[in-house]
Amino acid sequence: MKQKDTEYKDLMMIMLRTGILGFGGGPSVMPLFQHEIVDKYKWMSSADFDNSLAIANVLPGPIATKVAAYLGYERKKTLGAIWAVFWHLLPSTIAMIALLSAATVLNDSPIVQGVIAAVTPVVVVMLLLMGYRFAKTAYNGLGMILTLIACAVAGILLYYIHPALVIILFTLYGSQHYRLIGGKKK
Repeated sequence: MKQKDTEYKDLMMIMLRTGILGFGGGPSVMPLFQHEIVDKYKWMSSADFDNSLAIANVLPGPIATKVAAYLGYERKKTLGAIWAVFWHLLPSTIAMIALLSAATVLNDSPIVQGVIAAVTPVVVVMLLLMGYRFAKTAYNGLGMILTLIACAVAGILLYYIHPALVIILFTLYGSQHYRLIGGKKK
């Protein structure tokens, strides 16, 4: 019984930390999720985390909430998923309720504009770090040439067409990748 209580408490603390410190949207909090899940608690390997993150990116909805639900489900099934999502969303829900009225008053404040300007580069660096991790994983699985082609195709499609097309095409390719590679190796 003590193990269950500890695991629910650990799950709650991870979700509170990611919920409180996850500024800038879901993708920017993924390194914190990875630190907590892979490095600190060792609940999954880095490769498993990358795979679950890739699957979560394909599904609709906020990425951080999907990762929280997935981790909770992996640890404690349905109740764990509900538990994790609740604790992950609680800090931002409280903050939104508490700061909603102040937002209209402070909207034109130079201090608030300065804080936003200071945080923006941090979020950009965190997103670049996540992109680097995805490219590194792709390089390990595909090699240099296919990774460069995939990045170029994704960039062109994102710029000229629509992100949904990128998601659909790369999901279809990813679902067939091992079958295609397996045929070449044999």
